[in-house]
Amino acid sequence: MLFSFAMIILVGVVFAMIMRMLGLPNLLGYLLAGIILGPFVFNVIDTTTFQISSDIRQIALMIILMRAGLNLKISDLKKVGPSALLMCFVPASFEILGLMILAPIFLHLDLLNAAILGTVLAAVSPAVVVPLMLKLMDEGYGTKEGIPQLIMAGASMDDVYVIVLFTSLLTLAKSGEFNALSLLRIPTSILFGIVFGIVLGYVLCKLYRLLKLSTEIELACMFAVGMALITIERMMTGAVGFSGLLAIMAMTSSVRHIKPEMADTYSAVLAKLWQSAEIFLFALVGASVRIDYAVSFGPVVLIVIILALLFRMLGVYLSVMKTKFNRKEKIFTMIAYIPKATVQAAIGGLALEAGLASGELILTAAVTAILFTAPLGAIFISFTYRNFLQKA
Repeated sequence: MLFSFAMIILVGVVFAMIMRMLGLPNLLGYLLAGIILGPFVFNVIDTTTFQISSDIRQIALMIILMRAGLNLKISDLKKVGPSALLMCFVPASFEILGLMILAPIFLHLDLLNAAILGTVLAAVSPAVVVPLMLKLMDEGYGTKEGIPQLIMAGASMDDVYVIVLFTSLLTLAKSGEFNALSLLRIPTSILFGIVFGIVLGYVLCKLYRLLKLSTEIELACMFAVGMALITIERMMTGAVGFSGLLAIMAMTSSVRHIKPEMADTYSAVLAKLWQSAEIFLFALVGASVRIDYAVSFGPVVLIVIILALLFRMLGVYLSVMKTKFNRKEKIFTMIAYIPKATVQAAIGGLALEAGLASGELILTAAVTAILFTAPLGAIFISFTYRNFLQKA
């Protein structure tokens, strides 16, 4: 395992340097490093690393969402009004609808399997989007209009919505029974995650002022609480859901509101941690990509993904239509909301494991979506934000 970690870091850093020389985002280098080191090319990463890769990715995602919460102000979301809520489910719903129309025509899937494919592909990747939005906020691009904040918050809630739908539809496909109560997990996951996170943030701030801990210990405590929140999410398997990642984001946002003098200090430490965590997150996503599946169905899968993204972009446009964004800002928001990676890597293979006839096709589509949209979205954001957004 130690050798695997060493290779992930060293090869990831080298590939990231190459990407920077080409003017491309670091994450492309990390993804490529993971693909090359993974089991479908050189097979350098051992099985023990793969067994804990899900937890490693969760910790890395936790770091970036903690930082997102520390940089998120409720007042920023109020600027865009109802669009903040619409971005949580409208774009994903449009993409799912698009795949329910396109997949039966081009991929010969029935409606249920097309819907399952839609839920696998519809989630945006916070791991790609959030760090880039934080970069925009650090540089002051689009912050006056609340654009990075809108995309960052919507990306986190979007995942909750899509994953609950996926779980419900997969259960229906396996058992033939649909439990309508399972849909309660969508609002309860969001509601309890946010409320519990806000309360925890308040409690932590009170404890910090009472105990007078060092900054490092305070952050370590937040990490411990974050891990506990993710564990609670995994335990909540009934009709009532709970989003650990949303709770983490709400917790740190609450900390910012109550203890603003420390928010920038916490965020600076997390920014340094993210530089290492990012390597593992994207390298392990890359290592999980089944290259053999990506080419097995030919270009038709990619065509369907591209067409479905047009549905998604329409959903984003409708969500921000009533805002004061200008044309360039709306276009930026539409395309910045397409990257896919972490969710697809996590659930892409579950339909195949469940024994669905469409499982191989769904996994292929998930892999293709990662390889196509993660680089495309990251490159677009990195190359256009200075021209499409206004600097505060």
